[in-house]
Amino acid sequence: MVDWEGPLTEAYERATTYLAGLPERRVGPRADAAELRASLGGALPDGPTEPREVVARLAAGVEDGLLPSGSGRFFGFVFGGATPASLAADWLTTAWDQNAGLYAASPAAAVVEEITARWLNELFGLPLGTSVGFVTGAQMANFTGLAAARHEVLRRAGWDVERQGLIGAPRVRVLAGAERHDTVDRALRFLGFGTDCIEPIAVDGQGRMRPDALAAVLRDDNAMLPTIVCAQVGNVNTGAFDSVREVCGPAHERGAWVHVDGTFGLWAAVSERLEGLVDGIELADSWATDAHKWLNVPYDSGLVFCAHPEAHRAAMSVRAAYLIQDEDGERDPLDYNPEFSRRARGIPVYAAIRALGRSGIAEIVDRCHAMAIRFAAALRDGGADVLNDVVLNQVLVRFGDDDAITRQVVKDVQDEGTCWMSGTTWQGRAAMRISVTNWTTGPDDIDRSAATVLKIRDQLIRD
Repeated sequence: MVDWEGPLTEAYERATTYLAGLPERRVGPRADAAELRASLGGALPDGPTEPREVVARLAAGVEDGLLPSGSGRFFGFVFGGATPASLAADWLTTAWDQNAGLYAASPAAAVVEEITARWLNELFGLPLGTSVGFVTGAQMANFTGLAAARHEVLRRAGWDVERQGLIGAPRVRVLAGAERHDTVDRALRFLGFGTDCIEPIAVDGQGRMRPDALAAVLRDDNAMLPTIVCAQVGNVNTGAFDSVREVCGPAHERGAWVHVDGTFGLWAAVSERLEGLVDGIELADSWATDAHKWLNVPYDSGLVFCAHPEAHRAAMSVRAAYLIQDEDGERDPLDYNPEFSRRARGIPVYAAIRALGRSGIAEIVDRCHAMAIRFAAALRDGGADVLNDVVLNQVLVRFGDDDAITRQVVKDVQDEGTCWMSGTTWQGRAAMRISVTNWTTGPDDIDRSAATVLKIRDQLIRD
């Protein structure tokens, strides 16, 4: 008889101990790579090991090398945590071990995705019938949305890119803000366009694409090339939002496809207080975002949306004799994402939305916004330079108007362990980048973290 209870009980006990300790745990790894190799390494095992012992030794070996990104005082990158319902659903997803590529392979996973897709469209206010793909993250969401864009703009030019490829195809140009995220460039590389296809559009001091600059480029286009415009809602440094309404107007007049990179900023649509930031979002053609950011579901969980399902399916779907694809209209998930075999990512997203509801998701977004404002105010009152308008959840800070001091404060804060945030370069200057995205972050986390940052800054300047 297979012993499921032993290893799963060990995993449960280790996991709940870790999660319960997050509020007071040092926010940073406690071991370096050499220590982790010593703890986890050794010779290839000659024979089997009892499963519960494997789980216990694995947990003990990785414990000190974990970056506690689920902590309410973790402000690095733009990471979320995991809510209880979504984490529990993710465990079940693993236990059920469904291949969610086809309806035939898992009717339950396909229907959960279908329902969850409808809920997501309603949450974001996207057009009725918008198709949804559940992918790994914003990188693949941008890839998939831009693949649909590639299909459609070339189809309009009389070219079947899925059949004919790109050799000999009409040249496609991509207009994107100079402060776009690197996942857009990377997606264009994957799609065979290369980054030379990008024409950077001038941005303002907060990193927002200037609509007048975009309109001028579109107006002056004499070649009438197939065109994709990439807008951004939520600059990764400042949190700033392109004006999607002002982007879509001239772009659609020109016949361009508008793709929106809304990795975290798209979630502003759920908040009555912040929805003005995404005014006109429903006018775009495709959108990318992450569920493992503000919805706070476990990694990995990205989402792509397309207002033109036929273009979405044309770019992604595949047919093969051995596949059992549904003939009765049921949704085959592989028609909407780049993968065949994949885990049932829709299940944790379903659980998170079911547990929180619209009001619960909005509360997380609103609270993180309020906490970002609180963090910026505390640092500004303490003499730090806040470089951005805190419109959402991102705070850019500089110390002593000095690159070296700023970078050293970031490093020393990471080493100290009260909180963790990353550094960046903004408009040629070093900065500390603070991202408030975790569902558990509250005023005490902010005040404790701000006091630590200022204390480290003061000590560094004195020394």
